[in-house]
Order: sequence, then structure tokens, then C-alpha cells
Amino acid sequence: MGALAQAQSVEIPPIDYAAIAPILIVLGAACLAVLVEAFLPRHQRWPVQVGLSLVTVVVAGVALAVYARSAGTGVTTLSDTLAIDPPTLFLWGTLLALGLAAILLIADRSVEPGGSFVAESRPAEGPGTMSRAAAAVSGMRTEVFPLALFSLGGMMVFIAANDLLTMFIALEVLSLPLYLMCGLAKRRRLLSQEAAVKYFLLGAFASAFFLYGLALLYGYAGSVKLQAIADATAGSDRSDTLLFAGLGLLLVGLLFKASVGPFHTWTPDVYQGAPTAVTGFMAACTKVAAFGAILRVLQVAFQASSWEWKGVLWAIAIASMVIGVVLGLTQRDVKRMIAYSSVAHAGFMLIGSIALTERGLSGTLFYLLAYGFTTIAVFGVISLVRRADGEATHLSDWAGLAKRSPLVAGVFTFLLFALAGIPMTSGFVGKFVVFEAALADGMAPLVVVALLASAVAAFFYLRVIVLMYFSEPAADGPTVSVPGAFTTAAITLGVVVTLLLGVLPTLALDWANVGGFVS
Repeated sequence: MGALAQAQSVEIPPIDYAAIAPILIVLGAACLAVLVEAFLPRHQRWPVQVGLSLVTVVVAGVALAVYARSAGTGVTTLSDTLAIDPPTLFLWGTLLALGLAAILLIADRSVEPGGSFVAESRPAEGPGTMSRAAAAVSGMRTEVFPLALFSLGGMMVFIAANDLLTMFIALEVLSLPLYLMCGLAKRRRLLSQEAAVKYFLLGAFASAFFLYGLALLYGYAGSVKLQAIADATAGSDRSDTLLFAGLGLLLVGLLFKASVGPFHTWTPDVYQGAPTAVTGFMAACTKVAAFGAILRVLQVAFQASSWEWKGVLWAIAIASMVIGVVLGLTQRDVKRMIAYSSVAHAGFMLIGSIALTERGLSGTLFYLLAYGFTTIAVFGVISLVRRADGEATHLSDWAGLAKRSPLVAGVFTFLLFALAGIPMTSGFVGKFVVFEAALADGMAPLVVVALLASAVAAFFYLRVIVLMYFSEPAADGPTVSVPGAFTTAAITLGVVVTLLLGVLPTLALDWANVGGFVS
């Protein structure tokens, strides 16, 4: 009777279902997609999974828009484990929009006959090869769709996590599906599987660093909640050894996921080996989730101790930019070049994250939005240039592309201009607002290094443009596939947003500049 009375006295924490509705919709649909895989006949799975995934992202976006219209400065729910505030809503909207474009790329089955993912029927030649006949198999493994939804849901929880334990669980939820998706390429199977294993092993190490840092911070603050860590940091007589050792290990896990150098070693191999649609999903959405978590951790939990750790992050930002631009110059593969470009861009984003001001926060949020759409479109274009054995990603294959397909070359040129930060593109505005926030926060030397890195990075983007327009195409050069409706929609969405954010950035900037985090 005593135990029953005690159980009856337990207070159920209040849950704001309207605030977490987008998460519930995405994760609920992911569970439903698993049931579709289990019970539907094979020939019915692809249309059902595509329709379910697209409808899920749209409905979650509508639920987010409805809640955002009535939301105030922010709420915490589920026993304060999730914080739904203006930056969270902005990042959720960005994730859902990028997720929609990525799912369109994943769903396309016209550029690669039968889709880019391993078919239901495995070829007789073995796991490392794929015959041309087997490449035309129409059925593909549609479990990639529930995996993408689970990863997207994990990213949304990761961004909103108000304590480190919830953040760690969300990190695993978003990462494990990505490890599997990286190994599902139909072409160049061994390269794809190698990328998946590398990503898994290095990701496991990064997760271990994160978890060890979590344990040290719990020992320091007696809690895993971000606000409790902030309170302990502001006034505690405990040794700072636990604090800064825990912060360092925690940041290793977060910077790994964000592809910030020197924690980027997985990035070029995984970008090259994974199916291109999955690479676009990782490059855009994972970057948003990782920097959303970095911003929350630094601004909520460790702002009071910023004097001690800012210098270290200065050095990491400089290292990331230098590694990205220097090694990017040496690449002969387009996907690896974009991988090192992402490392350099991560350094630029880290500058905005270090500036612990509202301008730094809003500038970084805008940069994530702009970079995400440009990157999705870039990988959509890369998937169109093909040889008989798959995508033609070597730079020599892009020689004279403007003579074979002026439209594809023109679109790719515009997107490369955006990555380089040329005016009238979203990339220019993104860099401008981040560098402006850094200057206002007294980080002029870091901005000078970033400007020099941007100038050097422009060279390897321009090298591709010169190759496309001023070189003769090889007689046996690759063909340019006519994109299907899904790939066309994804590329068009990325190009239009890249242009609009470069010409009319005010709306997105105003939305990003709506306030800080709650805890």
C-alpha cells in the first residue's frame, strides 16, 4: 500500500505537445515507415515511402509554422529536457526545408536507373562490383527513407536539447542511421562500405569523447542541465580542471560532427564514398544540427567562462579554415573538393559561434540556412555528370562541360560563386553578417584570417569554372543526364533560395534575429 501511495503521488511533468509536435510527427512517421518496410510488398514500398516521407516533412513544417506564430520567447518542456525557443524554431524550419530537398534527391530514380541505392537483388559478381544489367534493376532498398526520417528527428532533438544527456541520446539517434545510409550506394560498393565503416568507427570515438566530457561536467556541476552548469561556472569553488577538461572533450564530439578541422578526418572519405544524395543530406542537415548544438552549449552553459576557452576556439577556427583551403587546392575529385570546402566553411561558422552576441547568433543561423541550400543543389548537380560505371567526379571529367550542357555548367558556376562568397549570392551575405558580428565583438584578427582564407578558397572554385568553360571536352567524356522531376525540384529549390538570400536577405535575417536561447 505504501508503494502504491508513493506511485500515486508521483507528479507527471507537463508536456507542451504543440511545441514538440514537429518532432513527434517526424519520429512517428519514421516508425510508421518501418512498418511499411515490414508489411508492404516490395513493388509497393517505393511510392509509399516517398509519399510518406514528403508528406511528413511538409506536415511537420506546417505544425512548426502554426506554433511559431503564437510562440513567445520560448518554453521548456518534458521536465526541461527540451527548450523550444526562437533559435530552435529557426533551425527546425531550416532542417525541415533542407530535409525536403534531400529526400527529393534520395527518391530520384531517373538519373541512376532504379535509384542510387543498392537494389533488392544483389549482383552475382560480389559486393564490390555492379554490372550494367544489375544497375538497371528497378527495385531499390527503400529502408533509406525511414533511416533519413529517424536521422532528421534526431537532429531536431539535438538542436533543442536542454541537457547533455538528452543531447547525447539525440546524437546517437541522428548518427546511427547516417552510418547505415553511407554504405548503401549501388555503384562503387566497396568505396561506399569503406566510407560507412570509417564514419562509424570515428563517430564512435567522437561519441565516447562527448560522453566522457558529459561525465566530467556532471562531476563538476552535479547536473547535466545546461543552466545548472552555467550556474556552477558563474560561482563555484570546485576545481576548474573538471570544467575545462569536460568542455574540451564535449567540444571534440560536437566539432567532429560539424566537420571542423582538425576533427574533420572522416569528411573527405565519407563525402566521396557515400551515395551523393546522402552526402548532400549529411553536408547540409548535419552541419545545421551540429552548429545548433554548439551555439546552445556555448551560449547557455559556458558563456561565463568564455575568457578561458575563446582563445582555443580561435585556434581551432583558424586551423579549420587553413586545412580546408590548403587541402582543397590539392584535390582532383569534385566531391572531395566540396568536402574540404565544407571544412573551411565550418571555420567561418565557428567564428560566428565564438561571438557570444545576438548578432553572432543570428549571423550563424543565416549562414547555416544559406550554406545548406547551396550545398544540396551542388550535390544535385554533381549527380548529373556520369560515366558508364557511375558518377564522373574526377575534375578531368568536367572539362568542357559548358559545351556539352550549358545549363548544368551555368547552374554549377552560380553555386560555386555562392560557396566562394561572390556578391549577389547567399554566400556573400552569410559571410558578411558573420564577419560583421565578429568585428563588433573585437575579433578583427580572426576576420582578417577568414578573408584571406576566402580569397584562397575562391581559387579552387574558379579552377572548376575555368575547366568547364575554357577546356575542350574529351571525345569519350562523360554524359550529362537529364534530371528527373525530383532532382530538378531539389536543384531548383537550392538555386532559387541561394539567389533570393543573396538579393533579398532581409526576411531571413529578421527571422534569425528574434532573440536568444532559453534554458
